[in-house]
Amino acid sequence: MAKIAVFNQKGGVGKTTTTLNVAALLARRGGDPLVLDLDPQGHLTGICGAAVAAPERSLYGFYSSGASLGGLIKFVDNLGWKIIPSHLDLSKVDTQFGRGHNVLNRLNSGIIRENLNTDRPILMDICPMLGVLSLNGIFAADRVLIPISADYLAVRGAAQMERTLRALEHVLKKRVERRYLLTRFDGRRKMSWDIDQQLRARYGAEVCETRIAENVSLAESPSFNRDVFGHAPASRGAQDYSALLDELERGRFLQ
Repeated sequence: MAKIAVFNQKGGVGKTTTTLNVAALLARRGGDPLVLDLDPQGHLTGICGAAVAAPERSLYGFYSSGASLGGLIKFVDNLGWKIIPSHLDLSKVDTQFGRGHNVLNRLNSGIIRENLNTDRPILMDICPMLGVLSLNGIFAADRVLIPISADYLAVRGAAQMERTLRALEHVLKKRVERRYLLTRFDGRRKMSWDIDQQLRARYGAEVCETRIAENVSLAESPSFNRDVFGHAPASRGAQDYSALLDELERGRFLQ
C-alpha cells in the first residue's frame, strides 16, 4: 500500500484537516490506515487525544534512541485508526542529526524494516518547514498530496512546492507523483474560481477534481476531538472529503 505525504511549505492550508479526514474515512470503509504525525506542533496528535508526556514515546524516540516504530503506535479509540504521535521535542531533530543521506532516509528504512505498510496505507502529516522531518517524509513517500487554500499566497506556495519536489527528484532518481488539492474553496468568490483556473492551467491533471469547500463543520470538528464524519456526517465537508477519497481510490493514488 502507498505511503502518502500530506505536505505544503505554507501553513494554514488544511494539511492536518486533510490527513485527519482521509484517515477517518479510510478506517470507516474498512481500511487500517496508520498516521505519522511529523509536525512538532502536534495538532493532529492533540485532536486524536494521543499526546504523550515522554518524548521517547513519540516519533522523537525513533530518531533519538532508535525506538521501534511499531512500538510507538497508539490506537485512537474515538476515531478508529492508529497514529504514531508527535512531540514538541521533534523540533530538535534538525539540529541533532544533520542532513546526511542516511538521516534523510531513516524513516523510510524504518517503515520498510518493520513492514508497516505491507497491507495498510500510511499517511504522514508533515510540518511546513523544509528540514530533516519534512525531507524524511518526502523520502519515505510514494506520493505527495498537497493541500492549497484558495488564496493568492497559496498559489505562490504551490509554485514553491513544485520547485522543491523537482529539486529533490534529482536525489530520489524518480519523479514524485503528486496531487494538488484545493481547500477552503468558496464558490461565491471570484478569487476562488480564478485560483482554481490558475492551478489547472499550470498543473493540469495533477489537480484534484474535488474541491474542499469552506465549511463550518470542518473547522469546528477538531475542537470536539472528532473528524468531520463523526461530528457532522451530512455536512458539506463530509461530502467533499468522501468525494476526494473516491477520486484518489479511482486513480489508485492510495495503492
